Amino acid sequence: MKCLVVIAHPLEDSLCKHLANETIAHLETKGYEITVKDLYTESFAPTLTHAERQSYFTEEFDSSVLEQDLSQLKETQSLVLIFPTWWFGFPAILKGWFDRVWAPGHAYDHADDNKAILPKLDNLVEMKVITTLGSPKWVDLLILRQPVRRVLKTAIRGTCAPKCRFQMLSLYASESLSKEKVDRFIRKIRTHF
Repeated sequence: MKCLVVIAHPLEDSLCKHLANETIAHLETKGYEITVKDLYTESFAPTLTHAERQSYFTEEFDSSVLEQDLSQLKETQSLVLIFPTWWFGFPAILKGWFDRVWAPGHAYDHADDNKAILPKLDNLVEMKVITTLGSPKWVDLLILRQPVRRVLKTAIRGTCAPKCRFQMLSLYASESLSKEKVDRFIRKIRTHF
């Protein structure tokens, strides 16, 4: 299965990079054909350009600087996202990747009545998400009602690839974890992914 692993953390020695390395090694043992897209290492420009936004409702989206990214997404069967949750949202660079690469004519089509989004990522079979949060689980679950999970599962996957399986693992209170808790989470990744 063609697998795109998208990593969004600026530090090479971060917990997210460690979890990414462990996840990639695990998926390779299961036969996944891995392509790594490290948004910070690639210096991905997250800002939707004027030309791109201008072309959202035209016949063709301006993909002039995104050809490789768009092809990569459209060929992907398994998408793995690994990132920290900051302020109960995505890092800006990952949000920008969604804004720019999950584009009309590629990830979805506008309906004729301009009301609904029609899915186009039929190739996407599964979306696996790993995120770290500084907060405890109860804050994300009970107070904020898991905003990152809802956006990914309902808004992004739900409209562009609704038949795609969705799994998300969140590592809470990640700024004060023992090695044992990190190792336990890695075992959870291996069990579920």
